[in-house]
Amino acid sequence: MTGADRRALVAGWFSFPDANATAGDLLAKDVVCGWLDAARLPYDVAIDPRFGTGVAWDDADPGRYSHVVFVCGPFYRSDLLRRFERSRLVGIDVSMVHPVEEWNPFDLLLERDSTVAARPDLAFAAPRRRVPVVGVTLLPLAEGKAAPAGYARASEAVHRLLARREVAPFPIDTGLRVGPTDLRTPATVDAAFARVDVVVTTRLHGLVLGLRHGVPVLAIDPVPGGERVRRQAEVLGWEPVLGPDDLDDATLDRAFEGCLAPEAPARARACAERAVRAIGSIERTLADALATPPGEDGSWGDGRRRRTWLAPEGSAPPGLGGLGAAARMLRGSGRRRRRRGRQR
Repeated sequence: MTGADRRALVAGWFSFPDANATAGDLLAKDVVCGWLDAARLPYDVAIDPRFGTGVAWDDADPGRYSHVVFVCGPFYRSDLLRRFERSRLVGIDVSMVHPVEEWNPFDLLLERDSTVAARPDLAFAAPRRRVPVVGVTLLPLAEGKAAPAGYARASEAVHRLLARREVAPFPIDTGLRVGPTDLRTPATVDAAFARVDVVVTTRLHGLVLGLRHGVPVLAIDPVPGGERVRRQAEVLGWEPVLGPDDLDDATLDRAFEGCLAPEAPARARACAERAVRAIGSIERTLADALATPPGEDGSWGDGRRRRTWLAPEGSAPPGLGGLGAAARMLRGSGRRRRRRGRQR
């Protein structure tokens, strides 16, 4: 093979469909490919289609390659490279599982670690690419009783949006859960929202906690009429909020791009500042009311109370079904306890 025929094949655990390649393996591959570019050595990458485009390991012609470079990961005693035994074999950033004094298939070994040497992992030198971290806050479908079909469509649309973009989705549930890895306190949930770049949500508090930290929010109100999420966005001055008829891919993409715009964080911070100012007036109103005694007719507050929640004994207030039944049960249990006390 002449100098003009020099060509490398870059391989690693990312070359095989049944291997568990890691992000670190692929970052190390990018480093080595950059080095080969700098050395002006043309190359092909043997890579499984899940991880990119290149050539198939088992279809690569051994006679085409002057060098085969195996990158990253543990390397075991095997005949893995026998197919390319006429090439110059290079091992870079590999962990040699067996003592190299007893077995080493490489003509040039620049190992990450072995019985005779150790070096930093190549992922340290990989090019940095800014990929948005997206907090995904969706109402669990079992809880979307107001519009179950709408919440299902919204969730499907969000998953389609994330699948066609290179983003790092990070699920954040505003509902507190008890478990070994769940976010279990308000502070941990709040901290998660503070560290993402964009929030995509169907929940009111997904909108609130994102904007609170100056994080742009793609908000979806799947309930026809937009009773909660949309109303909150309107009072904050945040837009757009998508409704159940706005879930086509083009509309979602435009809204998401708006959240990635350079000015979007400033708009989100302005909404948070507006909210804090408005909340100050709520506190003052409450303080004034607490300092004001009832009127001569017994009235107090803002005058909107109409006692419409009161119901005759034994009937459930409208719309409270289970709650009314629970109240009756508690009243009944109290009467039973009193009766038992009298019997004693």
